[in-house]
Amino acid sequence: MEYVDKAAAVGRMQKRIVDNLYDVTLDDMSAAAGYSKYHAVRMFKEVTGKTPFEYVRALRLTEAAEKLRDTDGKVIEVALQSGFDSHDGFTRAFARQFDITPRRYSLEKPPVRYFVHYPAASYYNLLNGVKTMLNEKVSKTVTVTPVERPARKLILLRAKAAANGDYFAFCEEMGCEWEGLLNSIPEKIGAAALLTLPKNLVAPGTSDTAAGTEVPADYGKPLPDGYDVVDLPPCTMLLFNGAPYDNEEDFCIAIDIVGEAVENYNPELYGWQFAPELAPHFNYGASETGGARMAVPVKKLAF
Repeated sequence: MEYVDKAAAVGRMQKRIVDNLYDVTLDDMSAAAGYSKYHAVRMFKEVTGKTPFEYVRALRLTEAAEKLRDTDGKVIEVALQSGFDSHDGFTRAFARQFDITPRRYSLEKPPVRYFVHYPAASYYNLLNGVKTMLNEKVSKTVTVTPVERPARKLILLRAKAAANGDYFAFCEEMGCEWEGLLNSIPEKIGAAALLTLPKNLVAPGTSDTAAGTEVPADYGKPLPDGYDVVDLPPCTMLLFNGAPYDNEEDFCIAIDIVGEAVENYNPELYGWQFAPELAPHFNYGASETGGARMAVPVKKLAF
């Protein structure tokens, strides 16, 4: 079987998991894949690096971590909501996943590596340069909104070789855990993003590509290993936001639409000019409900 066919089958299994996270069985997943349970499990592990059970548990534990971060729920309540039968079983699984107990995590809320779902078929196509047919159902509407950012810090993971905001070159070099880790930071301003850095923010021995998230100027928690922090001045960011879409496999199309909108945008028509020296270019990726998003710094034209 060609790998592209395996990725497509695994993508169908992933969708069944995401759509029915707390009510999904191996029979459901193998039916979605169109293969026997034995072959479905083997393909899933080959493509994602996890068994279906491990994948489901990682997603459930990440949702549990988000609840502990964002609410005052008791650990046992979150454990039961996450499909665990006991406090002890949940604590052991949580600690294995995040290297911290749920009670300590709820109190300290340090950055941890949330598990991120990546649709296998689309990422296989992107990684191998397979061009996806444009889905005419994906709206090309992109809204542009000026957003004022105060002085703040930027936590970032720098690449040495990846360049020009290349997502897969960055992940191949630095791994893909950055997205879940940065998005776990409760103080973050916006979501984790792939960054294209201006020259004044490029450190010696590194490239113009990084992953990062903005946090308040007074953020003082310890940084994760390998991460750096820089100060950003107050500035205006133009937020480019694409329309929601129905099929998660269209996320790359959604990102391309917004990327093209950024490239073709003339801010001078609206009294702005691009100001890359003030902040990076942020690529926040895309989600079905929120659309694709990117942000670039600008400043007012002097007349």
